[in-house]
Amino acid sequence: MAITAKEVNQLRQMTGAGMMDCKKALVESEGDFDKAIEILRKKGQKLSEKRADRETSEGSVYVRSSEDGSEAILIAFTCETDFVAKNADFQALGNEIADAAMANKPADLAALNALSLGNLTVQDKVTELLGKIGEKLQVSVYEKLSADQVVSYIHSTGKLGVLVALTGVGSADVSEAGKDVGMQIAAMNPVAVDKDGVDSSVIEKEIEIGKDVARQEGKPEAMLDKIAEGKLNKFFKENTLLSQAFVKDPKVNVQQYLDSVNKGLTVSSFKRVTIG
Repeated sequence: MAITAKEVNQLRQMTGAGMMDCKKALVESEGDFDKAIEILRKKGQKLSEKRADRETSEGSVYVRSSEDGSEAILIAFTCETDFVAKNADFQALGNEIADAAMANKPADLAALNALSLGNLTVQDKVTELLGKIGEKLQVSVYEKLSADQVVSYIHSTGKLGVLVALTGVGSADVSEAGKDVGMQIAAMNPVAVDKDGVDSSVIEKEIEIGKDVARQEGKPEAMLDKIAEGKLNKFFKENTLLSQAFVKDPKVNVQQYLDSVNKGLTVSSFKRVTIG
């Protein structure tokens, strides 16, 4: 049957797919729009399977916060190239997914992908856009935090995002302090909030490194434990958030800076996500 340009354009407006793909789908479906949309969707699924082993090292980070500032979510929507990361449709879907994540606060990434966006799931929407764009796309990270106040920070590139959970807020305005700490986390990439949050495997590794360095320096075996302990404490000071020198004023550490804003203000947890 003959497919008119008007019909092709109508399907293109409905799906965002290319003109030739729309025409082929309409020819194959004999003008049935619902079947044509399903054909285009299956094309996206097939393309997704073919590109499953591709790396998605580009993209954007999106954050959303609750009205009272006590909850926030962060997602990383990723693709293969920087060109696609700047695509208007890619950005629009990233924002739509972030909105859905904040509204529903799913338990994990799998639950996020299963959320409904209109008559499709998040995963189906991603696959549909993949069929249009031709690159592997995925929501690769989903994080959420809740606290007295959760402050978000996105680096200017849009590829690095941080959530900071603050406690001991009281009646103080701590939004600027939260941003400062978010920038600290982005720049210094701490391993944990404090030494109590450092994984035991990391501690064991640092102790062994300290001992090995001391041996190479010719230190007596009886002194190795004490030397390793000193090096571990230095590691904690440099690599745990609250003990790090505050980047805006290295004369104080992060906890001291927070105390200067509001006594008892501290960070209970944080999330740092970077793309690439």
